[in-house]
Amino acid sequence: MLGKKTMSLYIILQVQMQLPLIMKAAKAYANALRAFTQGQPIGDGAGALVAAKLMHGHEKSRIAKDIVMAEVPIQGRTAYVLKAEGPGANIGKPGDAIKQIIEEKDGKIATVIVVDGALKLEGEKTGEVAGGVGVAIGGPGVEKYKVDEAVLNQKIPVNAVIIKEDIGDAVSTMRKEIFDAADAAIERIKRLILERTREGDSIIIAGIGNTVGIGE
Repeated sequence: MLGKKTMSLYIILQVQMQLPLIMKAAKAYANALRAFTQGQPIGDGAGALVAAKLMHGHEKSRIAKDIVMAEVPIQGRTAYVLKAEGPGANIGKPGDAIKQIIEEKDGKIATVIVVDGALKLEGEKTGEVAGGVGVAIGGPGVEKYKVDEAVLNQKIPVNAVIIKEDIGDAVSTMRKEIFDAADAAIERIKRLILERTREGDSIIIAGIGNTVGIGE
């Protein structure tokens, strides 16, 4: 309509060129509505799924707003595993939870491992698992800042494990490739623990993401 009013061919051309991306996003959000109304897990819950698998069968407690934690023995270390409280559509306050654990343990945390879904490049496969350093938390950045502040004060290294997906995967019902990638992410976490910590150490594993449809 703006193109017609201004008699500008270039405005119309821009819409025409962007239309495939607009339609892709529209379809993704239409699928998201179905996933949320039916309480199905979504791709953004990849990190929460990893944490749920790790804490399964262990006693949980609420540690921060909408965040649950379990103390889990892994590879001779004590892992404080946390995620948003499910199966409702929560993301919680993981930054507050990580900060609280670090303070309670007087900074004696060997490493923090953050697990989350991340936007893939167009040529990459959905469900690929990658590793890196830093706080892998998307969104406005408030929770990321809280973690950065807590670990910087105590000089605690932070490692990231990410599961790759596109925006459509993130907001719609979880694909099999992402579900299967949770086990690969757990194996990567175990390797990280063996390589970068010592037996008897305490670590934090934070599963980030919307935990709709994913319990504890």
